[in-house]
Amino acid sequence: MYPTDLSDARWKYIKKTLQYDDRKRKHSLRTIWNGILYLVKTGCQWRMLPSDFPKWQLVYYYYKKWSDTEQFDLLLEQLRGKVRLKMGQKADPSLGIVDSQSVRWGNNRSLNGFDGNKKVKGIKRHVVVDKNGFLIAVMVSIANVHDSKAILLLMRVLKDMLCGIRIILADGGYRGETIAEVKKKFGYIIQVVLRSDKFEKDFKPVHKRWIIERTFAWFDNDRRLCRNYELLMETAEEMVKLSAIKHLLSKI
Repeated sequence: MYPTDLSDARWKYIKKTLQYDDRKRKHSLRTIWNGILYLVKTGCQWRMLPSDFPKWQLVYYYYKKWSDTEQFDLLLEQLRGKVRLKMGQKADPSLGIVDSQSVRWGNNRSLNGFDGNKKVKGIKRHVVVDKNGFLIAVMVSIANVHDSKAILLLMRVLKDMLCGIRIILADGGYRGETIAEVKKKFGYIIQVVLRSDKFEKDFKPVHKRWIIERTFAWFDNDRRLCRNYELLMETAEEMVKLSAIKHLLSKI
């Protein structure tokens, strides 16, 4: 038993949401999920999965299969809605918060860039979360892509999800023509929230924007996300979704 193993209630929810059948298998899908969540939390390589789990080739096969069929997207959406309803909110959020996180590279074969502002060589995660900090959409690029350029691709991802987002809060990096372009192409209203205590010594969190910073802290709790070990940008996005799924599962 590992701390990342699914409880009976959490596995029952996953099984019901993704409509897994009950046919007999040599290795249950529950153990496959346990192996994937273990990898996300510990940051180990696929080949280094403990012998308690099925062979890493089988775990990776199912991970790739579920990723290609967008099973993780479906589960994330359903989990987010369930937790929001439990908190007394509507299942579909109308307010989003956007920001990016630069992450150092850990795989010298993967694409990477240099973020001159953060002094980070690696990739950049562009994410949209709801007012609770729960992940809605993610798009990964090399680190030198400016937020104002990447947001158009991120908004396209958000639009394809058929989400009910109307207003998106952002920081000063998204100012300029980007706001009008996003509204024209996608219909989203971007509201820029700036700091009002620029010359004060004491730190004060910016209204609403601190929520997405907390989300980045949640990502950093999973060692697979502390650095970018993924060869493909698509895989890096899936790991972020799995981290968000793991966090939401703890709330049901």
